Amino acid sequence: MPELPEVETTVRAIRPLMLGKCIRAVVIRSASLRWPLPRKLVRILPGQRIQGIERRAKYLLLQLETGTLIMHLGMSGSIRVVRSTTVPGPHDHFELLAKGGLSLRLRDPRRFGCVLWTQSPVADHPLLAGLGPEPLGPQFDGWYLFRVARRRRAPIKNLLMDGRIVAGIGNIYASEALHLSGIHPRRAAGRISLPRYERLADSVRQVLARAIEAGGTTFRDFVSADGAAGRFRFALHAYGRGNEPCRQCGHVIRKIIMGQRATYYCPGCQR
Repeated sequence: MPELPEVETTVRAIRPLMLGKCIRAVVIRSASLRWPLPRKLVRILPGQRIQGIERRAKYLLLQLETGTLIMHLGMSGSIRVVRSTTVPGPHDHFELLAKGGLSLRLRDPRRFGCVLWTQSPVADHPLLAGLGPEPLGPQFDGWYLFRVARRRRAPIKNLLMDGRIVAGIGNIYASEALHLSGIHPRRAAGRISLPRYERLADSVRQVLARAIEAGGTTFRDFVSADGAAGRFRFALHAYGRGNEPCRQCGHVIRKIIMGQRATYYCPGCQR
């Protein structure tokens, strides 16, 4: 599933290509995504200029003159910018055709993504209103994690992946940050000291920054706006490396299931 680095990579790739462009047409080839795609977009978006392209958690936000498109890549989606004359693929469900010959296309083979429209302040949208601080933003640090984790018995990995606590950290990057900081994913969140939380917050930022620099992580479906696969999977230390030796201490990386998600950790490095 595309996570924060994949969405950030997409935003940074499409921004110089689409920012300021005027939409000349909208094509909806299939409205059956996670939620029905609003058919009214075909009528209301043409003629509007793209004024901003931002990310909030795992959501991509296209700010237009009268509202905001909220886009999510689901489990297998990607957003591509191509020439408008490029023949669409079978899973190119939504397309913004811009004046000048470029098109922004949402490709989503499994149809768990979404395209929604709001004319209200986007921060008040139900999908965004309850989100926690951005892990790369100034409000996120070790003290914040220590404070919100007090008296919580839930495992620290669950806390990291709770979007109400911190926005956008997914399964891959939670495992990697916990490995880098030396914290066992099952350790109770309320039983971690402030110094360890400070190290964890630094690890989260390091892992996310490295993943963004590498264009995200691709195992199967994700590609950036130019069609390039993410390269961070070659730098993973824990995730996806079950039964392989830890690159730090040589112990065998173990795989467990937490909350129906695969979790990887090193029994030698993580306590």
